Amino acid sequence: MDFINNFLNVGPFRAVTWGIVVLFVGRWLIQRSSFLRDYNIPEPVVGGLLFALISTAVYFLFDVTIQFDLGARDFLLVYFFTTIGLNAKLSDLVSGGKPLAILLAATIGYMFVQNITGITVASAFGLPAQMGLLGGTVSLIGGHGTAIAWAPVFASEYGIANAMEVGIACATFGLVLASTMGGPIAKYLIAKHDLKPTQVEGFDVGVTEEQSHYKVDYMGFLQAIFAIHLSVTLGFVMNEALEAAGLKMPLFVTSLFGGILLANLIPRLMPRAGWPSRTPALALIAEVSLGIFLAMSLMSMQLWSLIELAAPILTMLIAQFVIAAGLTLFLIFRLMGRNYDAAVICSGFGGITLGSTATAMANMTAVTHRYGPSHLAFIIVPLVCAFFIDIVNAFMIQYFLANI
Repeated sequence: MDFINNFLNVGPFRAVTWGIVVLFVGRWLIQRSSFLRDYNIPEPVVGGLLFALISTAVYFLFDVTIQFDLGARDFLLVYFFTTIGLNAKLSDLVSGGKPLAILLAATIGYMFVQNITGITVASAFGLPAQMGLLGGTVSLIGGHGTAIAWAPVFASEYGIANAMEVGIACATFGLVLASTMGGPIAKYLIAKHDLKPTQVEGFDVGVTEEQSHYKVDYMGFLQAIFAIHLSVTLGFVMNEALEAAGLKMPLFVTSLFGGILLANLIPRLMPRAGWPSRTPALALIAEVSLGIFLAMSLMSMQLWSLIELAAPILTMLIAQFVIAAGLTLFLIFRLMGRNYDAAVICSGFGGITLGSTATAMANMTAVTHRYGPSHLAFIIVPLVCAFFIDIVNAFMIQYFLANI
């Protein structure tokens, strides 16, 4: 760590180490809080937010800014989504065809509502309509990456000098709201309708407390790591091919599809290869990768940078939260079949609408660990929010900018 001009710079190795510490702290707090357990608040969210608050206190009390090098974080996301692809069976994808189409259509419809809500609130504060888009799909559906990518356009073409700050602020607090919305909604739906999982086989991410002593042996772990690296290698090849064709996709998306392809080809072509789909080793790798990624994302938030924009951002996010929660409870649950899978999908819908793909996965992981697995949810939700929505959002942002 280097301390230069009141900046405490934490390198990539130590940043990952702190992410692990944050996970331990989050787990310790959840074990001692019935409220956090009952409402399925993910461990990295609890620990990450606590650390973000501590770093904010350090900033105000000692004028010291803690900065993390997050270079190692994004590859953890690649690892995680590759495990999701490796758990995908063709039969699940076929059965998920109709629910996938329904969820995608509903999400696209919601994107229009989200942008209109942002524009309405921005106008009420006397701000440019384009500012409302920054509090809409640019930052919430799109997340930090989309907000950062579009901010220069808003600044140069529409005169919004603080577009970067507004976008990052909305994306940051949206992440927090998404993390705390999904679990309680799923708990309410499961309890009200007495829902039970229809599948009892292995989890997509992690294991339950009762299963925590399942044996993960050397070969099982090695097979899982090897399968992940084969899938990521294929993901690199697909990524380069798409980029050559003029379509740029995140590596974690192509690695997800690489995992899906190999998971459905290798067991058929080489039935004795010992493919690690839905094994405890793969599930634990998924949980560790996602947990550290999300912990690092939240613990690195610089909350003090958002104070000047508090009033319009807070109003915008409250409006977006109320609409997202209402649509999830009264529309998405019905559209997805009013069953246990639908309840788990609803817990992830908050991650799609207000947070990020990783948040959606963390919400669903917390719910399924308590109530049981839902393979359908872990197939269609990442496909919607990690693949289709990014493409739709790019066109939708351009449409609104041209028509407001």
